[in-house]
Amino acid sequence: MTAIRLLLVDDDPLVRAGLALMMGGADDIEIVGEAADGSEVEGLVERTRPDVVLMDIRMPAMDGITATERLRGREDAPQVVVLTTFHADEQVLRALRAGAAGFVLKDTPPARILDAVRRVAAGDPVLSPTVTRQLMDHAAGTAADTGRAHARVRLAALGEREREVAVAVGRGLSNADIAAELFMSVATVKAHVSRVLAKLGLNNRVQVALLAHDAGLLEEGADGPG
Repeated sequence: MTAIRLLLVDDDPLVRAGLALMMGGADDIEIVGEAADGSEVEGLVERTRPDVVLMDIRMPAMDGITATERLRGREDAPQVVVLTTFHADEQVLRALRAGAAGFVLKDTPPARILDAVRRVAAGDPVLSPTVTRQLMDHAAGTAADTGRAHARVRLAALGEREREVAVAVGRGLSNADIAAELFMSVATVKAHVSRVLAKLGLNNRVQVALLAHDAGLLEEGADGPG
Protein backbone atom coordinates (compact mmCIF):
# COMPACT_ATOMS: atom_id res chain seq x y z
CA MET A 1 0.00 0.00 0.00
CA THR A 2 1.34 3.43 -0.97
CA ALA A 3 1.56 5.82 1.95
CA ILE A 4 -0.41 9.08 1.86
CA ARG A 5 2.03 11.95 1.46
CA LEU A 6 1.12 14.69 3.96
CA LEU A 7 2.27 18.31 4.30
CA LEU A 8 1.69 20.08 7.64
CA VAL A 9 1.11 23.86 7.66
CA ASP A 10 0.72 25.77 10.93
CA ASP A 11 2.46 28.82 12.36
CA ASP A 12 2.60 27.29 15.86
CA PRO A 13 5.64 24.98 16.16
CA LEU A 14 4.04 23.12 19.07
CA VAL A 15 0.95 22.35 16.97
CA ARG A 16 3.14 21.16 14.10
CA ALA A 17 5.16 18.98 16.46
CA GLY A 18 2.01 17.46 17.92
CA LEU A 19 0.55 16.78 14.48
CA ALA A 20 3.83 15.29 13.26
CA LEU A 21 3.98 12.98 16.27
CA MET A 22 0.35 11.97 15.84
CA MET A 23 0.31 11.52 12.07
CA GLY A 24 3.81 10.15 11.74
CA GLY A 25 2.89 7.14 13.84
CA ALA A 26 0.43 5.86 11.23
CA ASP A 27 1.77 3.19 8.87
CA ASP A 28 -0.12 4.60 5.87
CA ILE A 29 0.92 8.26 6.25
CA GLU A 30 4.26 9.84 5.38
CA ILE A 31 4.95 13.42 6.46
CA VAL A 32 6.85 14.96 3.57
CA GLY A 33 7.25 18.49 4.90
CA GLU A 34 6.23 21.24 7.30
CA ALA A 35 5.55 24.95 6.77
CA ALA A 36 5.05 27.81 9.23
CA ASP A 37 3.14 30.09 6.84
CA GLY A 38 0.96 29.93 3.76
CA SER A 39 3.61 31.75 1.74
CA GLU A 40 5.85 28.67 1.99
CA VAL A 41 3.26 26.19 0.78
CA GLU A 42 3.50 26.40 -3.02
CA GLY A 43 7.25 25.91 -3.03
CA LEU A 44 7.01 22.98 -0.63
CA VAL A 45 4.24 21.37 -2.67
CA GLU A 46 6.39 21.71 -5.77
CA ARG A 47 9.28 19.94 -4.04
CA THR A 48 7.48 17.32 -1.95
CA ARG A 49 4.38 16.46 -4.04
CA PRO A 50 1.99 15.79 -1.12
CA ASP A 51 -1.38 14.07 -1.57
CA VAL A 52 -2.94 16.06 1.27
CA VAL A 53 -2.14 19.38 2.95
CA LEU A 54 -3.29 19.90 6.53
CA MET A 55 -3.61 23.70 6.56
CA ASP A 56 -4.07 26.17 9.39
CA ILE A 57 -6.40 29.05 8.47
CA ARG A 58 -4.90 31.91 10.47
CA MET A 59 -1.22 32.60 9.76
CA PRO A 60 0.70 35.91 9.84
CA ALA A 61 2.00 36.52 6.30
CA MET A 62 -0.33 34.47 4.09
CA ASP A 63 -3.42 32.86 5.56
CA GLY A 64 -4.60 29.34 4.77
CA ILE A 65 -7.46 30.57 2.59
CA THR A 66 -5.17 32.37 0.15
CA ALA A 67 -2.75 29.45 0.18
CA THR A 68 -5.62 27.05 -0.54
CA GLU A 69 -6.86 29.16 -3.46
CA ARG A 70 -3.38 29.16 -4.98
CA LEU A 71 -2.93 25.44 -4.50
CA ARG A 72 -6.30 24.47 -5.92
CA GLY A 73 -5.53 26.47 -9.04
CA ARG A 74 -2.73 24.03 -9.85
CA GLU A 75 -3.34 21.23 -12.32
CA ASP A 76 -1.82 18.68 -9.91
CA ALA A 77 -3.32 20.21 -6.78
CA PRO A 78 -3.23 18.19 -3.55
CA GLN A 79 -6.33 17.92 -1.42
CA VAL A 80 -6.55 20.43 1.43
CA VAL A 81 -8.00 19.93 4.91
CA VAL A 82 -8.14 23.13 6.95
CA LEU A 83 -7.44 23.32 10.66
CA THR A 84 -9.62 25.63 12.71
CA THR A 85 -10.65 26.44 16.27
CA PHE A 86 -14.34 27.16 15.63
CA HIS A 87 -16.58 24.90 13.52
CA ALA A 88 -19.08 27.63 12.52
CA ASP A 89 -16.56 30.24 11.47
CA GLU A 90 -17.00 32.32 8.31
CA GLN A 91 -13.29 31.79 7.63
CA VAL A 92 -13.98 28.04 7.36
CA LEU A 93 -16.68 28.69 4.78
CA ARG A 94 -14.28 30.87 2.79
CA ALA A 95 -11.70 28.08 2.85
CA LEU A 96 -14.28 25.59 1.58
CA ARG A 97 -15.28 27.95 -1.22
CA ALA A 98 -11.59 28.26 -2.06
CA GLY A 99 -11.43 24.52 -2.65
CA ALA A 100 -10.66 22.83 0.68
CA ALA A 101 -12.12 19.33 0.86
CA GLY A 102 -13.17 19.78 4.48
CA PHE A 103 -11.98 20.86 7.88
CA VAL A 104 -11.06 19.50 11.29
CA LEU A 105 -11.07 21.26 14.64
CA LYS A 106 -7.72 21.59 16.36
CA ASP A 107 -9.06 19.76 19.41
CA THR A 108 -10.37 16.86 17.31
CA PRO A 109 -9.29 13.43 18.63
CA PRO A 110 -6.22 12.09 16.79
CA ALA A 111 -8.11 9.14 15.28
CA ARG A 112 -10.58 11.50 13.59
CA ILE A 113 -7.85 13.70 12.14
CA LEU A 114 -6.20 10.59 10.72
CA ASP A 115 -9.56 9.52 9.30
CA ALA A 116 -10.04 12.95 7.71
CA VAL A 117 -6.66 12.76 5.96
CA ARG A 118 -7.39 9.25 4.70
CA ARG A 119 -10.84 10.21 3.44
CA VAL A 120 -9.76 13.26 1.45
CA ALA A 121 -6.85 11.29 0.00
CA ALA A 122 -9.47 8.84 -1.26
CA GLY A 123 -11.53 11.68 -2.75
CA ASP A 124 -14.21 11.99 -0.07
CA PRO A 125 -15.04 15.38 1.48
CA VAL A 126 -14.73 15.66 5.25
CA LEU A 127 -17.95 17.50 5.94
CA SER A 128 -21.27 16.13 7.12
CA PRO A 129 -24.52 17.60 5.73
CA THR A 130 -25.35 18.89 9.23
CA VAL A 131 -22.10 20.83 9.50
CA THR A 132 -22.46 22.12 5.95
CA ARG A 133 -25.90 23.53 6.74
CA GLN A 134 -24.58 25.04 9.98
CA LEU A 135 -21.83 26.83 8.08
CA MET A 136 -24.23 28.01 5.40
CA ASP A 137 -26.67 29.37 7.99
CA HIS A 138 -23.82 31.10 9.77
CA ALA A 139 -22.72 32.81 6.56
CA ALA A 140 -26.18 33.89 5.37
CA GLY A 141 -26.10 37.66 5.05
CA THR A 142 -27.30 40.76 3.28
CA ALA A 143 -25.85 39.78 -0.11
CA ALA A 144 -28.04 36.68 -0.31
CA ASP A 145 -30.19 37.87 -3.23
CA THR A 146 -27.21 38.89 -5.34
CA GLY A 147 -25.44 35.63 -4.53
CA ARG A 148 -28.53 33.62 -5.43
CA ALA A 149 -28.85 35.24 -8.84
CA HIS A 150 -25.17 34.69 -9.59
CA ALA A 151 -25.33 31.06 -8.47
CA ARG A 152 -28.37 30.38 -10.65
CA VAL A 153 -26.63 31.84 -13.69
CA ARG A 154 -23.72 29.47 -13.12
CA LEU A 155 -25.98 26.45 -12.61
CA ALA A 156 -27.83 27.23 -15.85
CA ALA A 157 -24.85 25.61 -17.61
CA LEU A 158 -25.97 22.21 -16.29
CA GLY A 159 -28.32 19.79 -17.98
CA GLU A 160 -31.41 18.57 -16.16
CA ARG A 161 -29.85 15.37 -14.83
CA GLU A 162 -26.64 17.16 -13.90
CA ARG A 163 -28.68 19.69 -11.96
CA GLU A 164 -30.52 16.90 -10.12
CA VAL A 165 -27.20 15.31 -9.22
CA ALA A 166 -25.82 18.69 -8.07
CA VAL A 167 -28.79 19.18 -5.75
CA ALA A 168 -28.38 15.65 -4.37
CA VAL A 169 -24.70 16.34 -3.73
CA GLY A 170 -25.76 19.52 -1.96
CA ARG A 171 -28.01 17.47 0.29
CA GLY A 172 -25.00 15.42 1.33
CA LEU A 173 -25.98 12.19 -0.43
CA SER A 174 -23.34 9.64 -1.35
CA ASN A 175 -22.97 8.37 -4.91
CA ALA A 176 -24.81 5.19 -3.95
CA ASP A 177 -27.67 7.17 -2.39
CA ILE A 178 -27.91 9.42 -5.44
CA ALA A 179 -27.95 6.37 -7.73
CA ALA A 180 -30.83 4.84 -5.78
CA GLU A 181 -32.82 8.07 -5.62
CA LEU A 182 -32.39 9.03 -9.28
CA PHE A 183 -32.55 5.48 -10.68
CA MET A 184 -29.12 5.39 -12.28
CA SER A 185 -25.93 3.40 -11.78
CA VAL A 186 -23.17 4.56 -9.43
CA ALA A 187 -20.85 4.83 -12.44
CA THR A 188 -23.34 7.17 -14.14
CA VAL A 189 -23.56 9.29 -10.98
CA LYS A 190 -19.78 9.57 -10.87
CA ALA A 191 -19.75 10.65 -14.51
CA HIS A 192 -22.42 13.29 -13.83
CA VAL A 193 -20.49 14.58 -10.79
CA SER A 194 -17.32 14.85 -12.88
CA ARG A 195 -19.20 16.81 -15.55
CA VAL A 196 -20.79 19.10 -12.96
CA LEU A 197 -17.37 19.90 -11.49
CA ALA A 198 -15.90 20.52 -14.95
CA LYS A 199 -18.77 22.70 -16.20
CA LEU A 200 -18.85 24.81 -13.05
CA GLY A 201 -15.08 25.04 -12.67
CA LEU A 202 -15.23 23.60 -9.15
CA ASN A 203 -12.77 21.37 -7.29
CA ASN A 204 -14.93 19.16 -5.14
CA ARG A 205 -18.39 18.18 -3.88
CA VAL A 206 -18.30 20.68 -1.01
CA GLN A 207 -18.16 23.55 -3.49
CA VAL A 208 -21.08 22.04 -5.43
CA ALA A 209 -23.08 21.92 -2.19
CA LEU A 210 -22.28 25.54 -1.42
CA LEU A 211 -23.29 26.68 -4.91
CA ALA A 212 -26.55 24.71 -4.77
CA HIS A 213 -27.27 26.35 -1.43
CA ASP A 214 -26.48 29.82 -2.78
CA ALA A 215 -28.91 29.21 -5.65
CA GLY A 216 -31.67 28.29 -3.21
CA LEU A 217 -32.04 24.79 -4.64
CA LEU A 218 -31.66 22.99 -1.33
CA GLU A 219 -34.67 24.88 0.01
CA GLU A 220 -36.78 24.13 -3.04
CA GLY A 221 -35.71 20.56 -3.72
CA ALA A 222 -34.34 19.02 -6.87
CA ASP A 223 -37.11 20.34 -9.11
CA GLY A 224 -36.41 23.98 -8.17
CA PRO A 225 -37.39 26.82 -10.46
CA GLY A 226 -37.29 26.15 -14.18
